[in-house]
Amino acid sequence: MRKFMLITNRYKDRDLTLSNEIVSYIQQKGGSAAICVSNVEDDNQKDFALSEIPADTECILVLGGDGTLIRAATKVEALQIPLIGVNLGTLGYLCELEEATVFHAIDCLMQDDCIMEERIVLTGEKIGGNGAHMALNDVVIHWSGDLSMLLLNVYVNGEYLTTYHADGVIVATPTGSTGYNLSTGGPIVDPKARVLLLTPINAHDLNSKSIVFGAEDVVEIKMGSRRFQKDETACVSFDGDTPEHLHVGDRVRIAQAQSTIWICKISNQSFLEILRKKMRP
Repeated sequence: MRKFMLITNRYKDRDLTLSNEIVSYIQQKGGSAAICVSNVEDDNQKDFALSEIPADTECILVLGGDGTLIRAATKVEALQIPLIGVNLGTLGYLCELEEATVFHAIDCLMQDDCIMEERIVLTGEKIGGNGAHMALNDVVIHWSGDLSMLLLNVYVNGEYLTTYHADGVIVATPTGSTGYNLSTGGPIVDPKARVLLLTPINAHDLNSKSIVFGAEDVVEIKMGSRRFQKDETACVSFDGDTPEHLHVGDRVRIAQAQSTIWICKISNQSFLEILRKKMRP
């Protein structure tokens, strides 16, 4: 690899000090690199455009945290360029690199000494809404007002499965299994697996557990109405972004996207070893 692009979270590398050091290092090694600034945490700023990323880019380094990497990955998904994350935040499952290891990693990348991992992506849409959205981690339906319980009817491949009385429901990828899914008691899954995870949020049922489906299955969730509550409102979000409001009778359809995202890895550490380190108290 010789041609790189950096996507940097402006609020994690505020003066672009590290980003500029990385660009200089790559250029000194005979490669090329440029910087796109991600402003996703500031509603008043425009985020980077896909047109800023040259078509011949061979690898994208994402500086920030897991959230920055997730947003960047779904935005550049159509380009099919592998990404690698540099963690400038706190706990990161997706970002393999730290500031102290990034320059060694660049040496490895420039020698093609790396591993490519393919990750499935979700596509989800509110039927009759604003179109489909991508999600590398999860699609979440949750309450949008005061704390209250939702009634959510779940269908898989058109067949009725169950009704959850819960604060919401998560449909996660294996990549997203260590995110919100984990904090709500869902299973941890090897990110290379090809499955979908359905996990209720604070279900009002002692028997409500996560359910694992094949990646080819299509999950549809319809918002039901509780007795005497006809004007309920919920939200559906995709990787924590792009929320759409849901009302009684609205449906959200979630399936595996046709395309995938490639995550570049330098270390040959297994998923279990990474998990042990990240989960250590």
